[in-house]
Amino acid sequence: MSPANGQATQQQEIRYDAVVVGGGIAGLQAALDLADQDYQVLVVEKQPSIGGRMISLSKVFPTLDCASCITTPKMSAAAHHPNITLMTYATVDAIEPAGDHQRLTLTKKPRYVDTSTCIGCRLCEYECPVEYPDPFEEGIGAVRAIAVPFANAIPQYAVLNPDYCIACGACVRACASDAIRLDQQPETVTVEAGAVVLATGFHLNSTTLKPQYHATESKDIISPLHLERLLAPHGPYGRVLRPSDGKIPESVAFVLCAGSRDQSIGVPYCSRVCCMYSIKQAMLLSGALPTADITLYYMDIRAFGKGFEQFYQNAKAMGINFVKGKVARIAPQSDGDMVLRVEAIEDGGQVMENRHDLVVLAQGIVPDLVMPENLGAARETDGFVKRPDPLRPAWTGCEGIFVAGTAAGPKDIVDSIMEAGSAAMEASHYLAQKRAAGGAEAPALQLEVIGASGD
Repeated sequence: MSPANGQATQQQEIRYDAVVVGGGIAGLQAALDLADQDYQVLVVEKQPSIGGRMISLSKVFPTLDCASCITTPKMSAAAHHPNITLMTYATVDAIEPAGDHQRLTLTKKPRYVDTSTCIGCRLCEYECPVEYPDPFEEGIGAVRAIAVPFANAIPQYAVLNPDYCIACGACVRACASDAIRLDQQPETVTVEAGAVVLATGFHLNSTTLKPQYHATESKDIISPLHLERLLAPHGPYGRVLRPSDGKIPESVAFVLCAGSRDQSIGVPYCSRVCCMYSIKQAMLLSGALPTADITLYYMDIRAFGKGFEQFYQNAKAMGINFVKGKVARIAPQSDGDMVLRVEAIEDGGQVMENRHDLVVLAQGIVPDLVMPENLGAARETDGFVKRPDPLRPAWTGCEGIFVAGTAAGPKDIVDSIMEAGSAAMEASHYLAQKRAAGGAEAPALQLEVIGASGD
């Protein structure tokens, strides 16, 4: 029996004090801050696991602390908090005012696994004969057609990808708790909440936006998230290898502003973190590949945060090359190398053509708002959530709807966490005012019907 792909057939309705849309670091921080004040909070995450982008990073700048070591405790704290319910693998279709509340229409996508009986043993994953490129590993590793998303995923429930399932029945036979449900359908869930926090995060724009970089012509022109997985100690290879042939890179180039500050690709703004994550990756590469030549091509180094300038100076002291100039063209060669044509501004405008065997494009940050226009809050022309009052950075201008993290614009992890606290404070104050006015109802029952304990 193959997985069913029907329309939503079940509908549930529930009420919470607050709903946080997004289970990344900003969403988790906002949810924990609200839950600690005894508010009942629902976290809605579109991926099968919470953790967002940060859980896939190797280290954070400028301290070079382990990213997973920071994120995993937050994930665990949210999953075990008595006032927080997680609804993963679910999307928000609409947010609409309903009296003194907000009504959210959600679609819970089918995992094809019954989370009320799944025990996370992963026997289904071990027995599945089909593999496909792992999205968590940016396509450079392999994952089974039914699998737990990654090692420290929360919740630890498998999810089946119907695009790769061959309906062999191996997972059904392997499951000791009879949790495989190949006929599972999407569920429509209606949630009413006193407040909503939008923490929908970001994604990087495409490496193919600038055709003169010829990113589709070489596997060795990669994204920074691809490099994060190569650098991560729990990455697919355990070391840095060139994607095309498994060779250890000898000369690595970082092309900054490859996806930002460019009207021709529709991203005129600075993405703020590209300089720093490129410097971080260059420093980590220098440690992993001590004999490699590493060069950063940049227009301006924007080291604006605490300790960022010293971080930049440390990278130069390590021997990392910084060339001020915009890369005009990347030309893949027949031997697998790439030739970068660049005008070196500090050398009198001299045009250089340098050869490298691995190129990292520092892509820009764009909003990850996949909800339709009726998300309950206005957007800026660049797509990020609008914030009309500079003295209230978490307020969207819509009653009861607040924003945190990169949903409101490009920023680093520290600022995302800080803004999450601001959003939680604003939402808490708003809910307290409603309670004082007698407008709030009792907190909702937990979402038992769709897996309140961890889904």
